[in-house]
Amino acid sequence: MIDKSPWLVGKAIPGEPRVRLYCFPHSGGLPGEYVRWGRELPGVQVYGICPPGRGARVAEAPLASMREFVDRFLAETDLTPPFVFFGHSLGSLTAFEVVRELAVQGRPLPNRLIVSAYAAPHLPRTASELHALPDASLAKAINERYGEIPPHVMADPELLALLLPTFRTDFTLLETYRYKPGPPLTVPLEVFGADRDAVSLEKLELWRDHTTSDFRLHRFAGGHFYFRENPRALIEVLGAVLGV
Repeated sequence: MIDKSPWLVGKAIPGEPRVRLYCFPHSGGLPGEYVRWGRELPGVQVYGICPPGRGARVAEAPLASMREFVDRFLAETDLTPPFVFFGHSLGSLTAFEVVRELAVQGRPLPNRLIVSAYAAPHLPRTASELHALPDASLAKAINERYGEIPPHVMADPELLALLLPTFRTDFTLLETYRYKPGPPLTVPLEVFGADRDAVSLEKLELWRDHTTSDFRLHRFAGGHFYFRENPRALIEVLGAVLGV
């Protein structure tokens, strides 16, 4: 049975899942990339998170503040234990803040939180205003930093015009975020990163400060989207979902 929350995209699996995996998207990301992981995770119900303003919800007003994102997601989504959170890049930050709010509300927490390619949230941030750039400059900056926009989209003004508002919203969410100190989480924390990404090993290691439970750091060969490039890395990410 598939949860009917508008935030969740997934494919039904037979029987009761042994665990549910909720995947929070990176900047500009769509949920389908993570739903495909279900082929490698038999018995796991995989959900990709689809916020307002993208994918099937493109007609809805997007959310450009972390507070609104967290509040809306939790108000409109039932999280059925046992479950695991995964977030890549911006998704690491949103997943982390959702878990913090679950703890505040005394609601069930995930079996573990898996974060990827994002520095520990309490670290000082370099001032950035990508969300305020004109379209052409924004597209160029995205490609230079992340290599994310395919050439055929860059060459098609109509496709680019559909994609850039999602990036702009996500960068607004990211660049206006202000970390507020709070108690560390009590859930196991797994951190993934790559040697050619801009996020250094030291900045990944400092996620350790955000849990009183088990902590593991994984680092692989590759760039920002290492799990697309490195099969071994994806195997370890999926293994972390299962706690192995």
